[in-house]
Amino acid sequence: MESTVLERWLEEVVSAPGATALRDPHAARRVLVDDALRATELVSGLEGSIVDVGSGGGSPGIPLAVALPLRSFTLLEAERRKCVFLERLAREVPNVEVVWGRAEEQEVEAFGVALAKALAKPPVAAELCLPLVATGGAVILWLGRDADRESLTRAAEQVGGALERDVDGLALLRKIAETPPGFPRRPGMAKKRPLA
Repeated sequence: MESTVLERWLEEVVSAPGATALRDPHAARRVLVDDALRATELVSGLEGSIVDVGSGGGSPGIPLAVALPLRSFTLLEAERRKCVFLERLAREVPNVEVVWGRAEEQEVEAFGVALAKALAKPPVAAELCLPLVATGGAVILWLGRDADRESLTRAAEQVGGALERDVDGLALLRKIAETPPGFPRRPGMAKKRPLA
């Protein structure tokens, strides 16, 4: 059942306009499914509900939700058209809810875990995700080889986080303090004026 749902989702993502730039099914599987599932063990060791910030076509949220059926996932997406696409696909994954909105407009400290893959540069992703998780919770970021870890660390510290682990392009930011006053900043500010 698990593989059937993921196969169907992958076909839909590759064929839907605007869901992904990937058109080759093998490349799409590697980038959207296999790469997302690298975080399964890491996510399963963390507590609380999970939000996939800037879910786009649904990766990493949908593959991880299928792999972890007892965990609650929210796919947060700012683009309405992508939300409609996700809502249709999420009907087959009972532990998934789709929310149309921006990270800056969500309730702070409402989740245990936030995920971000290709959301923004790491310092921006840290600022958008850390306010969403409760103290003690965590953010998992998929980082490129050339990601600036120093800037990520500085940005995380300003919004109550610390870089706890960075292995094979998966960074875990631990929320060690409450979200400071003034965060999240208004929509668009994190990208316009990054913290680091």
